[in-house]
Amino acid sequence: MSVIVVSNRVARAKSDEPIAGGLASALIPMVKESGAIWVGSSGHAGDAALTRDSFAKIEALGRGALATVDMPARHYRGYYEGFANSALWPALHSRPDLIQVTADEYASYREVNAFMARALLRFSGPEAVFWVQDYHFLTLGAELRRFDVRRPIGFFLHTPWAERSTMAAVPHHGDLVSAMLAYDLIGFQTDDDRRNFEDYLQFEFGLSAVDGTVMSKHGQTQLATFPIGIDVDEFAARATKAIARPEIGRLRASLQGAKLALGVDRLDYSKGLANRIRAFDRMFELEPSLKRAVSLLQVAVPSRGNIRAYRELKSELAALVGEVNGRHGEVDWAPIRYLNKGFAQSTLAGFYRVAHVGLVTPLHDGMNLVAKEYVAAQNPFDPGVLVLSSFAGAAKELDAALIVNPHDVDGMARQIAKALEMRLEERRERWGNMVNRLRRSPVQIWFSDFLHALSDLGRPPAKIAAARPAAMPIMLDRAGSSRSLHSH
Repeated sequence: MSVIVVSNRVARAKSDEPIAGGLASALIPMVKESGAIWVGSSGHAGDAALTRDSFAKIEALGRGALATVDMPARHYRGYYEGFANSALWPALHSRPDLIQVTADEYASYREVNAFMARALLRFSGPEAVFWVQDYHFLTLGAELRRFDVRRPIGFFLHTPWAERSTMAAVPHHGDLVSAMLAYDLIGFQTDDDRRNFEDYLQFEFGLSAVDGTVMSKHGQTQLATFPIGIDVDEFAARATKAIARPEIGRLRASLQGAKLALGVDRLDYSKGLANRIRAFDRMFELEPSLKRAVSLLQVAVPSRGNIRAYRELKSELAALVGEVNGRHGEVDWAPIRYLNKGFAQSTLAGFYRVAHVGLVTPLHDGMNLVAKEYVAAQNPFDPGVLVLSSFAGAAKELDAALIVNPHDVDGMARQIAKALEMRLEERRERWGNMVNRLRRSPVQIWFSDFLHALSDLGRPPAKIAAARPAAMPIMLDRAGSSRSLHSH
């Protein structure tokens, strides 16, 4: 079996560059270990005509490979900044009020999906299995079918899937979802997301999911939940090693004995950053004794700066941080340190390790791997406390965190104060519960479970059961030989 993973953006082969988003951080180790080929945009636009040399670069990534292609210049902006991130992204995160899109941008979205389908034909051998990632390529499966690709094609959504009435606000939503049913398997982060998708199918198309299976004009599509995880032990080792990095030493020294609260997010309206800052401000009003006892380090990695909603958010947050620091700060202490830049994973792991409180408070999120990475990075003997939004997919597993409503600023303020004052015994108990949950569903299980489910489709139930491994799943490399993910 030759696994072809497809996403809009791919990581670079260099292993320790800044990573934005859970998709990249999840896929990098899996491509390295499994022998998959990861295909995506080169980040550059070019001539829309595909030739033998259209792939800008194919390079090794561990046992796997990265293959990047120059996207069509005429359509890329309308596809990416337009329909994908000005219509789909706000709707998927329950912000239909932010949808701003034109018919031309929808046409560009479809054109880029068709372009990528043509590019993938290079990899459509008799053993190929295609795994398409995320909302950029909702219609890619249908385009591959149009080119008569009959190999298994799966799709995984890293964002939430919003309620039917919200998704119905997306122009051409019916065409999009109908095209999605060309996939053999559609995976979601949570059961709530899957149920929302099933509700949409029932209300809009009159299609019912029976045991997770939907029949449409495209044939049979399986709907299932695959919560994405992390490699806990690998990340813990990275965090332990990161303590020795010079920048971590400087951070600890700069605190002068104060505790550190930490937020690490893309600069995005779905992350609840404004309410998080307001909650930190409110905490000092409710608990004046915490002044000078704690600082918030908020890393907000810039993204999609050409979209108006993101530019406005950047200005709002800068002003808000200035207000809070102006109200509470002193000549030798600032309550909030606000950084608009990305950091390498090794540096972030060190930040997580030294932070007494991890703040993950999105308004709506698919999973949010920062929450899981924060837990994995902690010192088992003196762990920090995770404050986690109930609207992050991770809250379904990490219910031993301090769960908050990100719309309740006062409630968040009180929970942050509680986290800062929590006794060691309770911190250890909560952390132990969470880290054990994470170890039961690592990223390797997510990767292999999805691919086993995809390759099992259409086989009799008895054979499916017999094919399931008893312990660690087996992946297949590009040459077709089997090996364990941990055999090396």
